Amino acid sequence: MPQTCANYLLGLLDAYGVDTAFGIPGVHTIELYRSLGDSAIRHVTPRHEQGAGFMADGYARASGKPAACFIISGPGMTNIATAMGQALADSVPMLVISSVNRRDTLGRGQGRLHELPSQQQTLAGVSVFSHTLLDPVALPEVLARAFAIFHGARPGPVHIEIPLDLLAAPVEALPPRPLQVCPPAAPAAAIAQAADWLAGAERPLLLLGGGCASAPQSARALIERFQAPALTTINAKGVLGQDHPQDLGATASLHAVRRLAADADVVLALGTELGETDYDLVFDGGFGIDGRLIRVDIDPQQLARNQAADLALLADVGQVMHDLAKALPPRADDGRAAAVRHELALSEDPQLAPYVPLYATLRATLPEAVLVGDSTGPVYAGNVLASLPAPRRWFNAATGYGTLGYGLPAALGAALACPQQPVVALVGDGGLQFVLGELATARDLGRAVAVVIWNNHGYDEIRRYMAIHQVPQLGVDLVPPDFADLASAYACRYQRVGAPDALGEALGRLGEATSPLLIEVDAAAWMATPSPSQR
Repeated sequence: MPQTCANYLLGLLDAYGVDTAFGIPGVHTIELYRSLGDSAIRHVTPRHEQGAGFMADGYARASGKPAACFIISGPGMTNIATAMGQALADSVPMLVISSVNRRDTLGRGQGRLHELPSQQQTLAGVSVFSHTLLDPVALPEVLARAFAIFHGARPGPVHIEIPLDLLAAPVEALPPRPLQVCPPAAPAAAIAQAADWLAGAERPLLLLGGGCASAPQSARALIERFQAPALTTINAKGVLGQDHPQDLGATASLHAVRRLAADADVVLALGTELGETDYDLVFDGGFGIDGRLIRVDIDPQQLARNQAADLALLADVGQVMHDLAKALPPRADDGRAAAVRHELALSEDPQLAPYVPLYATLRATLPEAVLVGDSTGPVYAGNVLASLPAPRRWFNAATGYGTLGYGLPAALGAALACPQQPVVALVGDGGLQFVLGELATARDLGRAVAVVIWNNHGYDEIRRYMAIHQVPQLGVDLVPPDFADLASAYACRYQRVGAPDALGEALGRLGEATSPLLIEVDAAAWMATPSPSQR
């Protein structure tokens, strides 16, 4: 069989280490499937292209490497656009390969199947770049650009569309030569200046963002050496390990932490965009830095956004943390982190206390689990409460782009990426109804994923927000499906619980079979159970 553009693409993806592709075959992508069964790439069929994107997102967050999505032109691409927007907002690598109409028809508005005025322009806004392949010879170059971004810059989704007349076109292909990318290192003089400022600080503070997730050993070495309080964002959870005494977690929106930040004389921000969904979840502009700010990021534009830096290092965050750990003198713990933690008293906060038993149960029952969340009350609370033993074990769509329906498909992607670890999807009854069809994908995969459904009969976060702002509560009260019947229809296990003990018993049975386990939590019953601080 002659080499075609489609099977040349499969060989290039394999050479770059892509082992999983998510997609729904269509008449415009069947050439991608002609040789797919003979390749080393595993194919997973979701029930919606948005699910494909969320699965690829969860796969990348859990594993640290990108998956591919094979998507048809037109509606397939507009369906996956939401998932691409989520990945772009959270710097998640994702390779979206799509078809597009023949080259001689592009932009002519002839009403052809799946035609958009400009598919490339439509997707450019939710990708790092979107490229139309016009010559198969250019395919290695375009893929090299994509992986240069994945490994040497701020990652995100890349879209490559291939016209129908090129997918089956013969190619004189050279053997794949994957591009090896080394991210930049900071100059020695910049490291020395940053170390000098930090060593001379009386009240230093560290801000660790998602850019640190690939270098937990360097992050821990820096903290152990420097012993300064640290805020770890949602995407950096677990970077310092579980219950590290200097780790104040994602609490930047709370008053005690805001005072700590305002009082710091030198702040080191590592791989964080300093955006509102990590530092200002109450949306009042109250998080501020008055001391010297040192920023380290792989993206030059990011260094200039949100907070003006006094010293900006364009460099790989892991390498900078390693260099600073060597350059800084040892520092004694000044007790500020412990004092702030005592003042926060998170487990006694009336808004958080009902969820403390939830995370205690998860920790006791499935200590190594990857926890993947949707936009729902327990996940908002978990962003503050949860402490993880390692990075890449907590991620969700509750902040940032804030997409409903993310939790279940992203958890399936994580389960494929980490087959030896338990995976738990934390979802609300409203958000789950965006993606009910992906329960069929969960069944097909044969993975023992736990789907914990927080059933409060609607969109309770919006319901409460309406009440606070004296807006009539319209459109937020939903009648949920019968989740027991739904589980039966999709050959999933099912249990309904209303208290922590029952949840622990249910989760303890997760590994007894390879089918998904739906655990419906009666939110009203759970919230009525006294929390430990109330007993």
